[in-house]
Amino acid sequence: MKISIITATYNSAATVRDTIESILRQTHQDWELIVEDGLSKDDTLSIVREYEPQCNGRMRIFSEKDDGLYDAMNRGISRATGEVVGILNSDDFYTSSDVLETINAAMEQDDCDAVYGDIHYVKKDDLEHCVRYYSSHRFTRERMMQGYMPAHPSFYCRRNVYQKYGLFDTNFRLAADFEQLLRLIYIEKKIEIGRAVQQECRDR
Repeated sequence: MKISIITATYNSAATVRDTIESILRQTHQDWELIVEDGLSKDDTLSIVREYEPQCNGRMRIFSEKDDGLYDAMNRGISRATGEVVGILNSDDFYTSSDVLETINAAMEQDDCDAVYGDIHYVKKDDLEHCVRYYSSHRFTRERMMQGYMPAHPSFYCRRNVYQKYGLFDTNFRLAADFEQLLRLIYIEKKIEIGRAVQQECRDR
């Protein structure tokens, strides 16, 4: 199963290497990486392009003016060709080499529309030390009305769900991720979700 990974960048030279290298280490190799750059002014693009040969044609890079993070992610999702789409931002990285393999297995075995998992928060100068663990274990649809949501950076969804129910609403400048999950999971109540043991590090 092909998984499209969307990475939005803007002046991300300090962190984007870790992001891309964690993708290259994945045991599941049927993926594409779509980099949506918002006209970075640092060395982000030159660093990203260093990794093009290692991606063997699986990386596509777009550098253009956007209207913020959610708009950049929407552009990436719209360009995706994989059956499944996930977001891995340029200050995030996979903590293990089997993350995509686990997602792929969960999507195939459970025949669901989306999977989600947990994330680690780490400090930028100590990537091995978890300072906060966001667990999605107790998530239910009903708890979204209390403001609870699965960790959005760990949310992987079939592309046809986005095509049917829409992308991020950029009118929500700070909470478009919550609104989107609320719309997909609670309001529509038509997609089946499962839980994968997926962990990411972020907020360095």
